[in-house]
Formats: sequence, C-alpha cells, structure tokens
Amino acid sequence: MQTVDSINFKNKRALIRVDFNVPFDKSFQITDDTRIRAALPTIQKVLKDGGSVVLMSHLGRPLKKLKEDGTIDTEKFTLKHVVKHLSILMKKDILFADDCINTNSQSLSNNLKPGQILLLENTRFHKGEEKGDETFAAQLAHHGDVYVNDAFGSAHRAHASTTIVAKHFSKENKCFGYLMASEVENAYKVLHNCEKPFTAILGGAKVSDKILIIENLLNIADNIIIGGGMAYTFIKAINFNVGNSLVEEDMIDVAIAVMQKAKEKGISILLPDDSIIADKFDNDANVKISSNATIPSGWMGLDIGHEAIQDFTKVIQSSKTILWNGPMGVFEMENFQNGTKSIAVAVAHATQDGAFSLVGGGDSVAAVNKFGLNDKVSYVSTGGGALLEFFEGKTLPGVAALM
Repeated sequence: MQTVDSINFKNKRALIRVDFNVPFDKSFQITDDTRIRAALPTIQKVLKDGGSVVLMSHLGRPLKKLKEDGTIDTEKFTLKHVVKHLSILMKKDILFADDCINTNSQSLSNNLKPGQILLLENTRFHKGEEKGDETFAAQLAHHGDVYVNDAFGSAHRAHASTTIVAKHFSKENKCFGYLMASEVENAYKVLHNCEKPFTAILGGAKVSDKILIIENLLNIADNIIIGGGMAYTFIKAINFNVGNSLVEEDMIDVAIAVMQKAKEKGISILLPDDSIIADKFDNDANVKISSNATIPSGWMGLDIGHEAIQDFTKVIQSSKTILWNGPMGVFEMENFQNGTKSIAVAVAHATQDGAFSLVGGGDSVAAVNKFGLNDKVSYVSTGGGALLEFFEGKTLPGVAALM
C-alpha cells in the first residue's frame, strides 16, 4: 500500500479526493467539521514537501434534489461554504474554482505555486461523477501530477473522482492519504488479523441492511450481539411476542437460517432478553420494562433493557477484538439512550483493558461522540457505507484503484 509518505511532493500538484460532505445549518455554517479535520494531515504533508494541493469532493446529491425549475440548487450544494472554515483550519487563504473541470479551474490549478491550496466546486454538479464517466475523470486528472485518495467514506463508490480518475496516473504517482490508509489498515486488522475472542455488536433498524455483514461475520466472529430495531425480527423468529416492535416479516426465515448456521459453527448470537418499551414512538411516551418474550400488543421495544445490558457487557469485557456498528435503541431520544450509552461505556472499558475496538457507521460514531467516548476506543471510522461493504467482504473500488 503506497501512502503519501512514499512520495516527495516538491514542486508537484497533488490532486486529493477528500470527503468534505459536511453538515450545515440554515446559515450554511458547518455544524460538524470532523471530515475536514481528518483530511488536514495529508494536505499538510504535501505542503511541507513543497507541493501544492488541489482538493475535490462531493457535497450531498444535488442532481437528485433539483429546484422546482429543474436546475441545480447551487447555493445549497456549493463547496464555497467550506472555504472560510478550511482557511481558518489551515491558517492560509484557500483558492476556489467555481467548477471542477472548466477552463477557469484548469487555469487556477495550472498556475498553483508551492504552498497554495485550490478547492474545486462540487464534483456532483456533473452527471459524469456518479456515472464514473471516463471523459469526466480524464478532465479531473488534468488538475494534478499525483492522485491521492483520502476519502474512505466514498471508497465504495466507483465514481469518477474516487476510482476512475486513478487510471490516469502511473502506479508511482497515485497513493492513499493518511486517513484512507488508516481506515483500510484498521478494518483489515479486524477482518483478517484479529485477536480472539472477537465480538461484533450490530444494531440499527433493519436486518435487511445488515444481513450481508452478519453472514460474513459468521466466518470470523466468536460472538455476534444484535440490538436495535433489527433484534425484534430475530426475537419473533424464535416465536416470542414482540408486540408492535419493528419487524421485517420477509426476513424472519433469513433470521432463522442465520441462527441455525451460527449454532452449527459454534458462534454465539446474543439477543436482548428484555427491552425498554413504549406505547408510541415518542420520547414522551409511557415507558416500562418488559421481557422480550412477552411484549404486550400496542407496545414497542425502543431500547435494550437492564438484563440485556448486563449480558452484553459481560461478553464485551471478555473480548480481545470488538467491532461496533449500529445503536442499541433510539438513542436520539433521551428516554431510550441508556442501552447505547451502556454499550459504549462497556466497549471503552474493554479497550482500556487491552481490547482492540473499531467503531463504524454514522449512528455508532454519533453515539461515542455524544457520550464523550470517541477517544476511549481504538479507532473511530469515518466510513459508513464503505466500512459496511468492507465487512460484507466486498472489494471497495476506491481502494482497489490504488493497489
């Protein structure tokens, strides 16, 4: 794996694919700059060598959310809103191109001096980006002498700027940025070189969203903890009454097959014994604790209960490798956050005791950040869909393009 440490960027333009797909408030102020900060070490390395930087990124899905007149909402999706904040972080002026492939952008990149940074406009303003168009990729490639991919969150997309553009650079002139390399190394460690026992904690709403990762983890994990809304499909599959809890009826047979396969392989699948249940999906709903065998009609499970927390914590604390993807309940609501918070604390304690823990997926990352535990786990991934597909056993196009 070639990284930016393998290249001297003196007098070279580094075309860096970053992930600046950040959230804004109504005044277009950035509300979470984690992704921008994650890209800074790679940018700084190029500048320290004496090179210049051309940054390209997507922001949202502008072609899917056109204005009523059928045109792109450039004000909502322009990367120009990132310029001021990036300038503050880098402590220098940032040049901005109002397009990513027009003559003005090409002129700006051709005339960059060492130490300068140019940010290109949203690559998704062009249809060729998501289509992985060869011509569009070739036009992007003109902006750099070296291609650097530091956007792991988009590595599962065979888009022009994440994958196809790499074809236009020789092997010695394309590489991983620090973030991308770190993401791949940590994910690979869990998937292919983990210390046992290995426990995977999977949550979220739907089995259908996680079935591929569950099936792949049956080949590596010792324990698979299942929480969140998806747990109730498994619980119903063993003929328990789950009341009005979220259930994917068409996934019940799949859940049965997964549990049978796990049993044959000697892998423990842990389901919550109890839940915090509510009479409606609302933080102000009536709430009580119930065994998952007998959730009353009209009530739904919105968080794991105390017994489940104790059972799951015991397994987590005896683990040497931990993967966590997905919350245990509706943690955005204060009355249903205890399960997710307790699991976050258990993972942090296990890490302190020597386990390697990787937390990935937007909600899991949001949870460890919310509870102030992001620096208490081994690694927090920036890749949601990309990390999920990696653990499903799929080849990520953005990674393969640089190998």
